[in-house]
Amino acid sequence: MQLDLNLLAALDALLEEGSVAGAAARLHVTAPAMSRSLGRIRHTTGDQILVRTGRTMTPTPYAIAVREQVHALLHQVQGVLAPSRELDLATLERTFTLRWHDSLVALSGPALLAAVRAQAPGVRLRFVAESSTDTPELRRGEVDLEANANRPSAPDIRAENVGESRLVIAVRPEHPFTRAEAVTAEQYAAAEHVTVSRRGNLSNPLDDALARLGLTRRVVATAPTEAAALAFARESDLVISVPEATTRSAVTDLGLVVLPLPLQLPSAPIYLSWHQRYDTDHAHTWLRGLARTALTVRGAS
Repeated sequence: MQLDLNLLAALDALLEEGSVAGAAARLHVTAPAMSRSLGRIRHTTGDQILVRTGRTMTPTPYAIAVREQVHALLHQVQGVLAPSRELDLATLERTFTLRWHDSLVALSGPALLAAVRAQAPGVRLRFVAESSTDTPELRRGEVDLEANANRPSAPDIRAENVGESRLVIAVRPEHPFTRAEAVTAEQYAAAEHVTVSRRGNLSNPLDDALARLGLTRRVVATAPTEAAALAFARESDLVISVPEATTRSAVTDLGLVVLPLPLQLPSAPIYLSWHQRYDTDHAHTWLRGLARTALTVRGAS
């Protein structure tokens, strides 16, 4: 059997996107060309792969069964056809996609971009927003590096602790807390709070720490980003608890006052994560080193 490896790439795109148009856009080909590829795949496999259900396309049981295998095979083929070679940063042209917590983008992103541009001017960085749900982009190769406080549990995802930051309170200058000699845990719990959660969660480990003291707090709002939550605190007497290092500049720019958190909590970690397929990728290893430096120097407390 003579195999066209282009069909493997087309099949992978079709299974990931779930549509001819989406797969065509992903591979930068025309929709008719992708439709012809789908026809050849159907002829080769003897399976419809995608079938129309109303206005959408639904994968067949066979397509669902082979999706992960197809994706893994494609990356193996790409690795074979692009063998390891000496990295030439001056001529390297590549786009890396980074999904970092928004505060880390603001804090360490500029330093990373400056280092990248100084060493490899042909490299581009795409910082994308965090999703409100757990997503498999690292495993699918759509995201190259993640940076946030979450340590991935998947065995094929590497994670490295590159820093940490203790939590502090941020309030506006007119807040009653600024007139207290020291904010107590009871005063902290009695205040109204705004929290940061990309999923809209109204509770977090702070509430567990308060519960151990027999205290509860009232969270009146949650925001998807620290920038938005800090804006709430600037315009009201809401209290926000944030990592000191990652928000120091933002808090100062907004004119907020930083106070110690009256709870004994471990520092918030900063994890840099990537898929194991990039362990020996020279360009990816180089980028990880620059990211590690940017996050460690600016993220550690």
